Amino acid sequence: MTLLAIAAAPVIYLLFWFYHKDKFDKEPLRILFWAFLGGCISIFPAILFEGLWEHYGYTQQGSNLYLAFYAYIVVGLSEEISKFFFIRRIMKKSYVNEPYDGILYSVIVSLGFAFIENIFYVYESGSSVGIMRAFTAVPAHATFAAMMGYFLAKAKFNGNYMLNTLMGIVGAVALHGSYDYFLFINNVPLIKFGAILSLILGVWLTRKAIKIHNDSSPFRNI
Repeated sequence: MTLLAIAAAPVIYLLFWFYHKDKFDKEPLRILFWAFLGGCISIFPAILFEGLWEHYGYTQQGSNLYLAFYAYIVVGLSEEISKFFFIRRIMKKSYVNEPYDGILYSVIVSLGFAFIENIFYVYESGSSVGIMRAFTAVPAHATFAAMMGYFLAKAKFNGNYMLNTLMGIVGAVALHGSYDYFLFINNVPLIKFGAILSLILGVWLTRKAIKIHNDSSPFRNI
């Protein structure tokens, strides 16, 4: 139970944080629960995609250029596309009625993914890994999702559907791949600097995206 609590704690904190940022038209908790459950399920197609890559010889070994491919495509693209299929269905619903909803639902799905992933890591490697991931990998997943949700909301409310959807996927994969790349390379100073810098950039972009979409809410002045 202790390990489960360690795995769940950062996810629960971020769920409440992003829900609190929904300032003008709160989403139903029942719908958010199903979005979170969908995110939990989304980890399994990601595992399948990554397994297929590894079956054909793409593993976490090789030159820095090879590791970049592994980080951005094998891991980043596989995981973000898996989340996207669930997020995309939600974005078509009528209850997604303001731009911030795109960020919120994307993050909820991603935190479901991060929750299951966190359980795997914590039960395999122990509480110290869970505590470290609470301040790194879990918030990183939220920032990847916020980037995707920002552009998916633009696709729904501002037009240019294909371009904004592509930007959302590319943006999430770029942040995800950059974060993972610095974890994969065999250079300790770069691991610390690059991964932390990627996370800081993701947090900054997330805060900026939240402000932009909340400022453009049709419910702002009601």
